[in-house]
Amino acid sequence: MIALESKTLPQNVHMHVMPTAKFKTVMVSVFLQQVLERELASRTALLPAVLERGSRRYPSFKDLKRRLEELYGASLGADVVKKGERHIVTFSLEMVNEKYAGFPDLFREGLSVLRSVVAEPLVQEGGFKKDYVEQEKEQLVREIQNLLNDKVNYALERCVQEMCSGERFGVYRYGSIEDLEPLTPGDLYAYYESLVRENPLDVFVIGEVDPDEIFALLEEAFSFPREDTLQRFPPVGVSAFPRETRYREERLPVQQGKLTMGYRTNTSYGDEDYPALLFYNGILGGFPHSKLFRNVREKASLAYYAFSRLEKHKGIQLLSSGIEVEAYGKALEIILEQVEQMRKGEITAEEMENTRRGLVSQHKTVDDSPYSTTSFFLDGLIAENKASAQEMVRKIEAVQKDDVVEAAQKVYLDTIYFLRTAAGAEGAEGGEPV
Repeated sequence: MIALESKTLPQNVHMHVMPTAKFKTVMVSVFLQQVLERELASRTALLPAVLERGSRRYPSFKDLKRRLEELYGASLGADVVKKGERHIVTFSLEMVNEKYAGFPDLFREGLSVLRSVVAEPLVQEGGFKKDYVEQEKEQLVREIQNLLNDKVNYALERCVQEMCSGERFGVYRYGSIEDLEPLTPGDLYAYYESLVRENPLDVFVIGEVDPDEIFALLEEAFSFPREDTLQRFPPVGVSAFPRETRYREERLPVQQGKLTMGYRTNTSYGDEDYPALLFYNGILGGFPHSKLFRNVREKASLAYYAFSRLEKHKGIQLLSSGIEVEAYGKALEIILEQVEQMRKGEITAEEMENTRRGLVSQHKTVDDSPYSTTSFFLDGLIAENKASAQEMVRKIEAVQKDDVVEAAQKVYLDTIYFLRTAAGAEGAEGGEPV
């Protein structure tokens, strides 16, 4: 298993090195954290796309790509991710390990390119280049609109928005079109300056490297001015016990209904009983042997798909199924029966062991790619959970049925969201859609 070594620069840049001989490449990831808020989400989402278009040293994307090709085909990416109520601007640079390329300064040269994108943006007339901002705004608008074309993820997102309408977690990771449109190049640049100066910044390096050498190179590359005291984020609201279930229905021209159910688990990644919650989710809908898959899809033949997933930082579980509209009532009934079985402890030894094997396999393969390894450690950083993948495996192996039942007692249904065809005016049976 890959271990993590960390240091912090005087500029409040947190450096993390994961030495491993598993990969022939070295990957550097930069994470700039922001609180997830509606007022900030659109500009946070737009920022990495604009920064990737060009820097002072490489004023166009073509210039940047040419330089990356010179570095043995290094690849650079930028995006924004949502983890709990954190909105994180991400940059990643992956390049061949210099020991195999015969290029002794390859890593330093690569870091120089990454720094230019993160900390040396192209500025014109007090803001980002106007053409770049307008083009990336148009692209982000298309990205937001395209969510509607992916009905499964659209239904999941809409359930979250209804469920967390008064909470930060209800904000979409790409923000909204109405908040995006008025943004000017000057607005975005002013926001960038405050973000890169005042917010938590973490740099991860994974590959066959010497940590001391890497720390020295990172200090050289990321020693730009930052505040002594960084932004502090409000705690994530995890505990919630809904008094009643909310029902929401939306009608669109869809071929099949999308039934999504949002649960409050009251358990997050930093909690001791999180491994038990992993079992709960795995048995209910996380694997092909799960209760939802077997009973809703296979036995009753009511669903084209049925699964459940966790949001580990916010403590939310989403149950999703694709059904015929007329099957809504029966499908809902069977799904609720499976949840009640979990609460009552109607869990077989076979379900426990199949889930245990599945979860152990997932955690043992965390370090099979630099991306999944880095994501695992970032999750731990956000949740202040220092458990390694190996420690998580030990905790999973120790979970017993009673632990799973205890975790089930903390799970409450918050919202039922049903996306159905626009044809017909009748409400779906079996619930109280609004």
